[in-house]
Amino acid sequence: MKSVLILGGTGFVGSVLCERLVQHFGGAGVRIAVPSRRPQRARHLLTLPTVELIEADIHDDAQLDRLLAKRDAVVNLVAILHGSAADFERVHVALPRRLASACAGTGVQRVVHVSALGASANAPSHYLRSKARGEAVLKASPLALSVLRPSVIFGAGDRFLNLFARLQRVLPVLPLAGAHARMQPVWVDDVAEAIVRCLLDDRTIGKTFECAGPSIYTLADLARLAGRWSGHERPIVPLSPALARAQAALMRLAPGEPLLSADNLDSLRVANVASGALPGLDALGIVPTALEAIGPSYLSAGQGPARLNGWRARAGRG
Repeated sequence: MKSVLILGGTGFVGSVLCERLVQHFGGAGVRIAVPSRRPQRARHLLTLPTVELIEADIHDDAQLDRLLAKRDAVVNLVAILHGSAADFERVHVALPRRLASACAGTGVQRVVHVSALGASANAPSHYLRSKARGEAVLKASPLALSVLRPSVIFGAGDRFLNLFARLQRVLPVLPLAGAHARMQPVWVDDVAEAIVRCLLDDRTIGKTFECAGPSIYTLADLARLAGRWSGHERPIVPLSPALARAQAALMRLAPGEPLLSADNLDSLRVANVASGALPGLDALGIVPTALEAIGPSYLSAGQGPARLNGWRARAGRG
């Protein structure tokens, strides 16, 4: 293996994956290509040896063909949590279809695709149904494919526990939709390591792996832990389904990406926990890391990104 293409490599999981790939392959001179429409926003990756940022639009067929030329493997991490049915179709289904076609045209065989726990054609949300259709598109192709289905992913820089910590820093109580939804959060480094091990081991071809942590929590449990570790634990008020829908509708009116959408609420109706019907991280030789071993290290005051909170507040950037 001399060159790996990472689609979605500038994101939360992708940045950690690039570091892992450098650790595993950097000494062997394996090049890691990361396309982005705005490479200036991912300058942190330029400090990694053997990582190359390429300005490109992966939704353009010609550009995707050029990106895949002479690659030995590709990892697809591209996903969205919010959007219309058409948005989910474009990102989660059309892109895998375009990727399969481009791989056929360029001769690339090895693909690792990151999907989602709970992906199913019968799932209640556009997100989960589109994730299932994207998997099906790739599995129907002659690719040497490995699929990973992670639960919600946590780690320094996540938009999950950090969000709950920020909200509890400013709110007297936390109104919470889907408070009783069950999740089995997995550490971002464990997911990145699983991707690397799939790339290294051809015995993972044709298999789907569930990536989940060692413990199951409700969403309220996780919000409470985020508040506690950040030093701002607030009372949590579970919202009824009707109030949750109203909250999601109001958040749609706010500028920028919403904190919660109706489709998110639909996804929460499916337990985001390992089914046990598919191999898990242990099948890849990975012992899942406990949330309690990592969460405090980046949420507690003076730790991880939180160590800068005081300076951000004084600079008016809290």
